[in-house]
Amino acid sequence: MQQRLTFRHTYRFWIKTLLAGTLLLPFLPVEVYSEPTQAAPKPQATELKPAEIFAARRHLYETIGQMTQIPWYRLAAIDQYERTITRAHPKDRKHPERLTGIFMTPPAWRGWLNPDETDQHPESILFFKGYGRDGSGDGIADANNDQDVMYSMASVIQGYGNKQEDFNIALWEYYHNSRAVQRIQQFAKLYEHFDNLDLFGHAFPVPLGTNYSYRSTWGTKRSWGGYRIHEGTDIFAPHGLPVRSTCYGVVEIKGWNPFGGWRIGIRDLNNHYHYYAHLSGFDKSARIGEVVIPGQVVGWVGSSGYGKPGTQGKFPPHLHYGIYRDSGLHEWSFDPYPQLKHWEQDERKQKSKKSK
Repeated sequence: MQQRLTFRHTYRFWIKTLLAGTLLLPFLPVEVYSEPTQAAPKPQATELKPAEIFAARRHLYETIGQMTQIPWYRLAAIDQYERTITRAHPKDRKHPERLTGIFMTPPAWRGWLNPDETDQHPESILFFKGYGRDGSGDGIADANNDQDVMYSMASVIQGYGNKQEDFNIALWEYYHNSRAVQRIQQFAKLYEHFDNLDLFGHAFPVPLGTNYSYRSTWGTKRSWGGYRIHEGTDIFAPHGLPVRSTCYGVVEIKGWNPFGGWRIGIRDLNNHYHYYAHLSGFDKSARIGEVVIPGQVVGWVGSSGYGKPGTQGKFPPHLHYGIYRDSGLHEWSFDPYPQLKHWEQDERKQKSKKSK
């Protein structure tokens, strides 16, 4: 144990001495030698209300954005994507509760060849090409400090430039996953369009007060096209009844599917893919890449599907509504029925309040 401590002491002294020398000085980033900024108080996410959390995150994104010239909505998009991946892999990405959702593994933070597993010194982390940076100005690169984490991610992105194409390249080089790049681009588009972080409201997929019925049908067997389970909830309604977006999102897919007929897919900020199938047609405003809001009409109830493009009438008119969760590498469906009941009740309550 004594030998290990002695080695670490010697190693840190050697790194500091080497980095302080004039030989490496011209090659080090400016932030290593700049005057430290005044560290802002670190808010605890668990002590804040939802509105306060959104405000604190926005302040953090804008602060780091000013330091790095990266638009706040791009930083917010990365942070939100990371948060959704942590929800999908809570054990692999476990970290203390904080404002930021960004997670970097200890080896990535300190540098893969760094022998000090607890290194928080920005200079030695930089030497070993770790991602960890000091964004708070306290001289420590803490992997659980919100400012340090956000500034570290921003520094990775900043290294590729500030144009949109540079941002896309930076995302690819960091994640090496085209799905991650697409998701973050979609999230950034939503944040930029609405200039708001609180975009988690929902609406029921068909207008309340109309003639519709539904029950839990997720997991039941289907045989057309091969045996499979039903990955959604069927909402039976008259042909031509408006179908509405249940969320703030971006239209990801639109067109014909042999199983779902005329269908549209919308991605929200929880990284959930909302699937609307068997439509009779689409609203012109629901184009691929367009932003939608809860309650916006995206199409109409029909009975399309189970065949070549244009096939109709093989079953009663209804909306097949499904939700899929993205784990980063693949997606899987989950039962939307509880969500539908919750949204229906919430919308009824909101209408009741407005009518009083």
